[in-house]
Amino acid sequence: MRQEQELHDYVTARRPALFRSAFLLCGDRDEADDLVQATLVKLILGARRLRRIDSLDAYARKTLVNTFIASRRRFWWREHAYGELPETPLPAYDADTGVAVRAALAVLSPKQRAVLVLRYWEDLSVAATADLLGLPESTVRSHSARGIAALRGLLPSDTHELQGDAR
Repeated sequence: MRQEQELHDYVTARRPALFRSAFLLCGDRDEADDLVQATLVKLILGARRLRRIDSLDAYARKTLVNTFIASRRRFWWREHAYGELPETPLPAYDADTGVAVRAALAVLSPKQRAVLVLRYWEDLSVAATADLLGLPESTVRSHSARGIAALRGLLPSDTHELQGDAR
């Protein structure tokens, strides 16, 4: 019973932060909500293992990223049936920096996007990001550098406040 209450408190407290990360990963509110829901279901179903988990936050973050990457591997995921044709897509960027960054993130590969979100949004170190994604640190640094370079190429010059290096 105590473990259930702790899990409930964790889900209540961390759901908004998980949603923000999920939104940055996939760029769509509904998909982000589905991603967080799938992550929390996996977290709750894995509750028996939670006693052996050192950091519930790291476990949830890793589950979120792995669920996102796995969803991108499914080819059918990209197909959508529409009753009517969708509206004209937004331009590649908007005057609002947040919209421009999300649009640019959407162009990157899922792993590269995951590295950037974990490194610069979640503010994880290279080592922590590498551990979470199961990648070598050199790959995380490479994805960071190439991802930032790609974002700089995709964003208008007035939004280049992404002056972080690929630490």
